[in-house]
Amino acid sequence: MSLIPSIFGNRIIFDPFSSDIWAPLNSNDEISTFANAQIDWKETPEAHVIKADLPGLKKEEVKVEIEEGRVLQLSGERSVEKEDKNEKWHRIERGRGKFLRRFRLPENAKVDEVKATMENGVLTVTMPKVEEKKTKLKSIDISN
Repeated sequence: MSLIPSIFGNRIIFDPFSSDIWAPLNSNDEISTFANAQIDWKETPEAHVIKADLPGLKKEEVKVEIEEGRVLQLSGERSVEKEDKNEKWHRIERGRGKFLRRFRLPENAKVDEVKATMENGVLTVTMPKVEEKKTKLKSIDISN
């Protein structure tokens, strides 16, 4: 059992299921567990591929940008649901708020040809690689 403090009313309780010790139960802070979007980055012979888990977001809520020529920036925001005065929340665990991730791209990435798709809450960013120049070898005969 974890000893993670949460604030509930005027007393402190310990919540064994809390995933974020910095976001108390009734907090409206912009920092949240959603801020740490899970990212995978792989390199294939043809491209660099980055996948980000962004469950519940629409593509209109996500930005993919290249800044300073070689920095890929992924950002977005999941809005807080509107409160109805007749509703009482008992638990809020789903991440919400803004997120921002930056990655310095390698020299072999074609930054002018970056493409992004979003399907089932997974953002996929594909950056084709510059073709490696194959050096030509010419054999030289060695004379006596």
